[in-house]
Amino acid sequence: MLNIVLFGPPGAGKGTQSKLLIEKYGLIHLSTGDILRGEIANGTELGLKAKSIMDRGNLVPDEVVIGMIESILGKNTQAKGFIFDGFPRTSAQALALDNLLEKLGTSINAMLSLDVKSEELVDRLLERGKESGRADDQNRDIISNRINEYNNKTAPLKDYYLAQEKLILIEGVGTIAEINDKLCRAIDQI
Repeated sequence: MLNIVLFGPPGAGKGTQSKLLIEKYGLIHLSTGDILRGEIANGTELGLKAKSIMDRGNLVPDEVVIGMIESILGKNTQAKGFIFDGFPRTSAQALALDNLLEKLGTSINAMLSLDVKSEELVDRLLERGKESGRADDQNRDIISNRINEYNNKTAPLKDYYLAQEKLILIEGVGTIAEINDKLCRAIDQI
């Protein structure tokens, strides 16, 4: 099983790159953001709770996210592998993911971390907000809060995978094709 954590701040291009990598490597895209937005669209209790948290630019609690991930992994035991996008975000989540994958006889192969400067992220997210209508991509203050949340709470997760010698830094600037080429070269060397 090929299991990749695609990592980076909001607006780094994880969703765009995940689609390309899924197509090339036959992996299942596991995006906690997409899952949560689906719950919100369906008006579920989880969705309503998550919406109020996400609309402030804050992270959904670990136990909620981990439960969703466990359910999806359990339903896809025959998969070629997964691209984890937006999860894990903390060392506690990474440890929980390691434990879940161990039960399935597999593990994370690498964390591919897309590095992009904050100014570029804000511009990308504001542009995406115009196209998608996502409320959390239309307000500069909320975007800044999301980037700060990432820098303070999520970016330190790189150290977790660095300690396991699984961290691969990828410059997340350039065309979509150029960034994808960098990611594919990294995956092909795993």
